Amino acid sequence: MAKVAIKSENITSFGGIYHIMDVFSKLGFEKLTESVLGKRGSSGKAFSHGSILGSLFFSYLCGGDCLGDINALTRQFKQRPDTLLPSADTVGRGLKELTEKNIVYKSETSGRSYSFNTAEKLNTLLLRMMGLIKAGSHVDLDFDHQFIPAHKFDAKYSYKQDSGYFPGWASIGGIIVGGENRDGNTNVRFHQEDTLRRIMDRVTSELGVVIERFRADCGSFSKEIIQTVESRCNTFYIRAANCDSRCEDFRRLKEWKSVEVGYERCDVTSISMDNLIEGKSYRLVVQRSPLKDKEGKQRTDVFGVIYTYRCILTNNWTSTEKDIITFYNERGASEKNFDIQNNDFGWSHLPFSFMAENMVFMMVTAMLKNFYLYLVRHISDKVKPLKKTSRLKAFILHFVSVPAKWVRTGRRNVLNLYTNKTYYAEVFIE
Repeated sequence: MAKVAIKSENITSFGGIYHIMDVFSKLGFEKLTESVLGKRGSSGKAFSHGSILGSLFFSYLCGGDCLGDINALTRQFKQRPDTLLPSADTVGRGLKELTEKNIVYKSETSGRSYSFNTAEKLNTLLLRMMGLIKAGSHVDLDFDHQFIPAHKFDAKYSYKQDSGYFPGWASIGGIIVGGENRDGNTNVRFHQEDTLRRIMDRVTSELGVVIERFRADCGSFSKEIIQTVESRCNTFYIRAANCDSRCEDFRRLKEWKSVEVGYERCDVTSISMDNLIEGKSYRLVVQRSPLKDKEGKQRTDVFGVIYTYRCILTNNWTSTEKDIITFYNERGASEKNFDIQNNDFGWSHLPFSFMAENMVFMMVTAMLKNFYLYLVRHISDKVKPLKKTSRLKAFILHFVSVPAKWVRTGRRNVLNLYTNKTYYAEVFIE
């Protein structure tokens, strides 16, 4: 066995985090959080909201996956001159202070009540921290719900056969731009039009953009939701529900076109839908694919080939069926947000006992994800192993994880990095 010598020098293994801390300061997050959330504490000695967000951000960007990991890292953060960051307990208290009261909606049909948490201030801060979307641009907005298992005090049992929450999230090109939390047993269509109205109006007013196209799955297929969306975007694409009930009507259709979508052949056609909203006519793009058995052979019955039908409702009458289906299928990239938030930024380990408090955590880590996108997009130009689409693990491996030590020399503080990777000089010189 090789001889081991333990040295007590103040060397950190996460030297890249000091550049990230500089970027956080230069972007003015401290002043921004104070302008939106107000000043924290009356004595002037309390940690600011910006410091609380910073402590959480830097912890996750070093590989932490829960609030408690902050305590294992703050000593290394404090090696940076003139840096003082709060502990995990202070961060937890600070996040709870940002909690907003739930809104309770009562169902007219069942008489049951369901809680929503809109997190208005944090949604506004989320958009003002952006800097990733150019004002005046025309954007594509995606919306989806995700069930988050959470065995918390107020978590409700869902049809997903577990207790948890059912938040809805909006994104633009992978950038999270809004969200609201809901009880886990809430139907996804229940008051969704109110959620979308709040999110879409906030996006257009805060970012100064035009919502060109809107995409959502069949959980947004209802009269009220479609009316809300159509008045706030130019074109929408929503997966139509209950396609099976229309199979008989689809079988009677004669004008099918064969196209290739996603490397597979299928038949497509379009029909008018005039009975959804009075005085309105929409286009229903219908896609049919033959149902196959385990051996890949087409299944048949007395009527011939058995087809699986999928439909998209839209107000776009000019694009081809293939273009509409292809564009709609690209929303799978936005669904990747949930995987990233769950596995990289803590959504699978919600820290608090109540929905409103956990909504604060989810909103703050959504801001963290957007901040991470900003970092990786800028750093990847110089750090060749990284791509703009790299996940957090690769970012930590190729940039954050580098031995470093602060030294005082020539009456100034100097950060020594112990590495043969030359790209650090280019990044830290900025």
